[in-house]
Amino acid sequence: MNRPPHPDWSGWHDLPQQHYLIEPRCLAGGGDLRHITEHLRASGWKDRSRAAGPVVFDHPDRGLRVGFDPAPPGRWTITGQASGHQPPWEAKFTARTPVEIIAGLTDALTQPPSAHAPNVWAPLDAQGWTTRSGQHVTATSPDRNAFVQFHQPSPGQAHWWIGARNEHGRAWDAELSPTTPLYLVQALTTALADPRPVMRPRGMFAPSDRIRTTSVSLRPSELGAWQQARINSARAATWARNAWATARPRSPRPSTAARVPAGHATGRR
Repeated sequence: MNRPPHPDWSGWHDLPQQHYLIEPRCLAGGGDLRHITEHLRASGWKDRSRAAGPVVFDHPDRGLRVGFDPAPPGRWTITGQASGHQPPWEAKFTARTPVEIIAGLTDALTQPPSAHAPNVWAPLDAQGWTTRSGQHVTATSPDRNAFVQFHQPSPGQAHWWIGARNEHGRAWDAELSPTTPLYLVQALTTALADPRPVMRPRGMFAPSDRIRTTSVSLRPSELGAWQQARINSARAATWARNAWATARPRSPRPSTAARVPAGHATGRR
């Protein structure tokens, strides 16, 4: 008796799935936390998270921390301890802040600062944002959906206030202390103003008349390859920095041998 061939199940787990490219990215919703955490892990940060508790990653020298508390309403908190002339600083993001925007700041934490003087407003100007000066300095996106403000409610008090709004109201907010290093604020505004769309699975973004969606069909393996490329890039950059630090020539230590005054040569006996 001839039996039908056994069905091949090998490709069933890799069937195409529907995703959407969302524009503008500021209204795409929170996204996958691993976009941030796996990059930190690949960059040598230590995972201090507890099961069913907040997500916590520490820089190897413990001077920097990135955390996400999932308890409602949910919040990202990123802190830097005082170091040298740099005072302590803090940045907080509500849960619906797109991870790609937060990653602008967290990715910058894994890299050495640029030698160029930072300009927070330059990335916004380059994308046509409108800036108004006064007691507060405020930049607004061309579509009026997002803003960046250096907010100074009274003398001696100030903070960075960043956020997005849609027709339903507040989408997300971020608040940064005025001591936050400006190169990190610039990295954040660069990610915020980036015109490229971000991807979300079906059902994982809030409906809004202000977003534009493009349906794409992706296999899990394709999505995984893209995510792995980001991780591999972080690992390679970390390895290169560590290799350079190890190979960097060190200044010779002062000799501990007793100095012999000129004209008093010594010889072996």
